[in-house]
Amino acid sequence: MEVRELLRQVRSGEMDLDQAERELEDLPYKDLGYAKLDYHRKLRSGFPETVFCQGKPDEFLVRIFQSLYERNGEVLGTRADRRQYELVRAAVPQAVYDPVSRILKAEREGKEKIGCIAVCTGGTADIPVAEEAAQTAEFFGSRVERIYDVGVAGIHRLLSQRDRIRKANCVVAVAGMEGALGTVIAGLVENPVIAVPTSVGYGANFGGLSALLTMINSCANGISVVNIDNGYGAGYLSTQINRLAVK
Repeated sequence: MEVRELLRQVRSGEMDLDQAERELEDLPYKDLGYAKLDYHRKLRSGFPETVFCQGKPDEFLVRIFQSLYERNGEVLGTRADRRQYELVRAAVPQAVYDPVSRILKAEREGKEKIGCIAVCTGGTADIPVAEEAAQTAEFFGSRVERIYDVGVAGIHRLLSQRDRIRKANCVVAVAGMEGALGTVIAGLVENPVIAVPTSVGYGANFGGLSALLTMINSCANGISVVNIDNGYGAGYLSTQINRLAVK
């Protein structure tokens, strides 16, 4: 429960002081021993804490996911596998899983989606990272336009989507190989571009390093870069930009 809602309930008589005191015991975080859940993160930054699922012991993951869901009414997890999904679903039946993006989430129904973010990919192999970005942005309340497989090897495909891309408050450009998509898009639009290098490519791609270096050294203005395969980071940052545009 957010502090403002807690105070409203106390003022209206819906919650007595003893119950409010128990609620406040978990502020600013809840200590599970092996994890300290940041219940105040949304109050400070506008976004609740997200669970990075990869590598977490099963018992820790389930307890963390369940605790955040009980507190916030929804929770987003990234880099999950199907086995982790089955474990979490046993504790949180509302949880759903997307094997492409590896997003594991329990989400409130009827959430309003505001503004517009365009998520573009160079090829179909980049879609898993793009979907992590798109679904992260949607979870945090942004409307997303997906524009996939518009890489520079067939530039006419990208140019045919210029109008859709230009309408977005922010563009996420996801590409592997040499990673040129972000630079080209940044030369076509007036709004910020977030470039996401992926690990897609042959040997000299060096697991995404070549795309990362291309994007960092871009000659285009108005382009920023997140880490290799970091769709979540791009989805988060694009939502911040989108919120500012809507305001």
